Amino acid sequence: MAHAASLQEDLMAPSPERAPGAGVYNEKLGMWVFLGSEVMFFTALIGSYLIIRIGHPEAWTGHPRTTPLNIPVTAVNTFLLICSSVTMVKAFAAAQQDDQAWLRRWLVATVLIGASFVGVQIYEYIHLVEKGFVPSEGLFGTTFYTMTGFHGFHVTIGVLCMIFVTVKAFQGKYTAADHRGVEVIGLYWHFVDLVWIVLFTIVYLI
Repeated sequence: MAHAASLQEDLMAPSPERAPGAGVYNEKLGMWVFLGSEVMFFTALIGSYLIIRIGHPEAWTGHPRTTPLNIPVTAVNTFLLICSSVTMVKAFAAAQQDDQAWLRRWLVATVLIGASFVGVQIYEYIHLVEKGFVPSEGLFGTTFYTMTGFHGFHVTIGVLCMIFVTVKAFQGKYTAADHRGVEVIGLYWHFVDLVWIVLFTIVYLI
């Protein structure tokens, strides 16, 4: 009887709370669901681009040699975005180790690199418009600005969110026990980096 009573007490006792940041918590699950919808969105964009390109190859005749796209500059910009993924990983590792100084440094680096990517893309757009390559410039112009523009918008949103996370980091809001904000924004940031690698390959190089 005593054993049965003890077992009943164990079953009725509240289970220990999961430490913040461990497993799949609500914010992380929400981000995964959101990224799932983003995967479908960009898959539709890229799929439409490929279908149009295959169906109307004349619109891409001579690309990339005869179009004003500055591939070397965009390649450097792509390298910058990849580097920002590395700094984001470093920031997350610092948060796990409760290294506040390096967490802040790596987050600031990620913000600066991400903002630089957006700045270079704006410079590229200005250069292309001056060369007469505008969204209304046939199928290539329309699809180019649609895909890169939507991606640039996502990077801009990511930079703004990263600034918010960085400010909280400077306020000491993230610890080894609870660094959910750093992990969640990291998931988003790695996603936009991966999408850009795909876009750079199919739009600029092929």
